[in-house]
Order: sequence, then C-alpha cells, then structure tokens
Amino acid sequence: MVHPFRRKAPADMIGDTRPSWHLHRYLLGSANLFEENRLLKFAILGMFGVSAVLGTVLYTSALNQRTVIVPFGAGGDLYVTGNEPSEAYLRTITRNIVSLSGTYSAYSADQQFQELLSLVHPSAYNGLRDSLNALLDELARNPTLSIASYVRTDQPVTYTGTEIVVPVEKVRVIGGVIRKFQGTLRIKYVIDNGRFWLTSLHEEHFNAGPR
Repeated sequence: MVHPFRRKAPADMIGDTRPSWHLHRYLLGSANLFEENRLLKFAILGMFGVSAVLGTVLYTSALNQRTVIVPFGAGGDLYVTGNEPSEAYLRTITRNIVSLSGTYSAYSADQQFQELLSLVHPSAYNGLRDSLNALLDELARNPTLSIASYVRTDQPVTYTGTEIVVPVEKVRVIGGVIRKFQGTLRIKYVIDNGRFWLTSLHEEHFNAGPR
C-alpha cells in the first residue's frame, strides 16, 4: 500500500540522484585524468629537454677542457684543448720527433728509440719498433756511423689535424766521410684524450744535397 502522502520518485531518478549527475561526475573525472596525463607528458618531455641541454653542456665543456702536456721536459705555452693541440705544442713535438728519430749514433740510439716508442700508438707500435730495430742492426754493423737531422728553415713545416710534413736536412757520417741529404719527414698522429700519439713516421724523397 502506498502512503497517500509519499510522492513517487520520478522515473529519471536513481535513489535520490539523477543519472545525469553520475554522467557529469564520470566526465569530470575523465577530464581530470586526461589533464593529469597531459601534465605528466609535459613533465617527461621537460626532463628529456633538460637532460639533453645538460648533456650538450657537459660534452662541450669536455671538448674545451685544456689539458696541459709538456713533452720531454720542455716549457712554454704547450697544451691540448679537447683534441686541438696548440701551435707551440706541435712545433715542440715536431722538433723532438725529428731529433729522436733522426739524430743518433751507436751509443745513443737505443735509449732515444725507446723514448720515441713511448709516443707511438699501440696500433702502430710493432711496425715502428721493427723499423727502429733495423737501424740498430745497421749501427751494430757500422759503429762509426752517426746521423744528425735538422728541420730546414728555408721551407715551411706543414701542419694538419692528423699530419705534420717536415722539410729535413740529414748529415750522415761514417768512417770520417760526410754526406748530406735533403728530404721530407712525414709524421702522422692522433690526439686521444688530450694525449699525442704517433701513428706513422716516413722519410720521403731524400736525395744527396749540395756539398
């Protein structure tokens, strides 16, 4: 029996709440969830952006970091910035390589060649060591042999990022007989982690010079 004073709930009510209100709450929750997801995506993208900027800054700083390298006890403005050696560094290392590889006698060659080999990159070490050992064998057979090499001043030294081309004069003395030769010493190198590595050393076009 229906109480005469109780109104019947309208057909569009669920309990005491209209269905449209439930739909409104569902849509509002979905909108909030979408907004949160969008903010989360922005936050993730922002983190990636900051990481990329910091990575670029650190990489640039590493390249521009100055590593001071003073070869063979020399002094002066000698440094490597990233993979770029200073001009003074290249000039000094060139003179030392010419001296170590081209000025020697039976008494000094072994020690000098060991110093030279300390500059050689591991990938080129065996080949250059064999070449220097051949010179040591020649000196053993000719103990009066001595060689002196000088960087020529009448021609420029050419520098690139991987190669140094040096005009050289070589004086060869054996048994009191002196002969002079002129040619080119081609030095190939790499700079790895601020360190100079010798990768190749070749004499080219050496001819007897004027007496």
